[in-house]
Amino acid sequence: MKAVEERLFKPLNRAKIGREIEEELSLHLELLTEEHLQFDLPLAEARAAALKQFGNVEQIKNQCAEISRRRHPLVLVLKCGLSLVFVAGILIHILAGDFHIKRCGNLLSAVSILSWVLLYVRLHTSLFLSQDETSSPLKLIDQTSFAVYDQKKRTPVERVISR
Repeated sequence: MKAVEERLFKPLNRAKIGREIEEELSLHLELLTEEHLQFDLPLAEARAAALKQFGNVEQIKNQCAEISRRRHPLVLVLKCGLSLVFVAGILIHILAGDFHIKRCGNLLSAVSILSWVLLYVRLHTSLFLSQDETSSPLKLIDQTSFAVYDQKKRTPVERVISR
């Protein structure tokens, strides 16, 4: 029970989450660099090609941080609480005989719906910001613009044939 309580009420450690994301992204960049090094590219060119293929690192880092905030247990508890408030408001509205009590039920329902909308907008801010289509990290790289040559200016096909 104590572990659940610690995890639930532990504040978001943005620095720790940022370090974990940077480590993960650097691992992926190193793997891409190693793939490009297999084509007999110099290290600097392989690293540049890996960065080009990977996309905008800062944008990917920000999206990963946003996803980690959405999955925080406190957000889940908040969503469940707002759902309970909404159900309570509906039940009060249905079961109450007095006009003023029905209005309290309406108010509870309205507050919970507005809170859900605000929470959704807060957690999904990147959906509402305008972005270039070309700056999306999920866009596939045009393979025709990326030709991998080794130091002898041979293409991958020419290297396989010459072996």
